[in-house]
Order: sequence, then C-alpha cells, then structure tokens
Amino acid sequence: MASSPTKSRICVVDDDLDVLSSLRFLLETEGFDVRTFRSGAAMLDAAATEQFDCFVIDFKMPNMTGITIANHLRDRKVPAPIILITGYPDENIWAKATVAGIDLVLLKPDAEENLASQIRAAVQRNVRTGLR
Repeated sequence: MASSPTKSRICVVDDDLDVLSSLRFLLETEGFDVRTFRSGAAMLDAAATEQFDCFVIDFKMPNMTGITIANHLRDRKVPAPIILITGYPDENIWAKATVAGIDLVLLKPDAEENLASQIRAAVQRNVRTGLR
C-alpha cells in the first residue's frame, strides 16, 4: 500500500480564540497538520523542539507582536515561511514585515479566502530553494 504524502505542519498564533479555531478548522479541512498557540511565548517554546513548515502569525497580540515573534524565529535561523495576518494595517507594516523576514502579509478578514493556497505556495518555494 502506498504511503500518503506527509502533511505540511502549520503553526498558527493568534490571541483570539475564535480566530484560532476558525483558522485551525479551515487549514485542517485543507489537509494541513495544524498546531495552534494563543501567545508568541508558547509558540516559541514549542518551536525550539518542533519543526514547522509554515507559520501564520497575528500581528497585534498582547505582550509580543507578530513582528517580534518573526524576529525571534529568524534569529534562531528558522527557515520556514512566515505569513503575518492583520486586521490593523498601517502604512509601515509591509516594510516592518520585510525587515523581520516575513514572507507575506495578509489582511483580515480576507486572509481566510486564500490562506491555504498562499501557505502551499510558500512551502513549495521553501522546498524548491532547499530551505526545508
């Protein structure tokens, strides 16, 4: 019997439980293996021992922004793509995201419409460039 391809492991961080549940449902329905976290600190602890294929991180959270989380991941040389989602766009967010090593910024609520395809594309780019 042929084995099925390994599911991409996606890490989702958002302090809003409703958004977190919605994203988990959406991404699991799309065939991803999803781990969710309500804080950047909890996710960074897990990322020290677990490998993820892509991170989906909310921008505005208490104690640690998505930009700060991305900086921590890149400081640790984590090569997985990072997608920042935000409901609070400002004119400088794309520049800040680029400096932090974030691959893509998606605006809520539109993020859910094409999130799965954006994750697949980011993971494939990472695989092709040999970073995974």
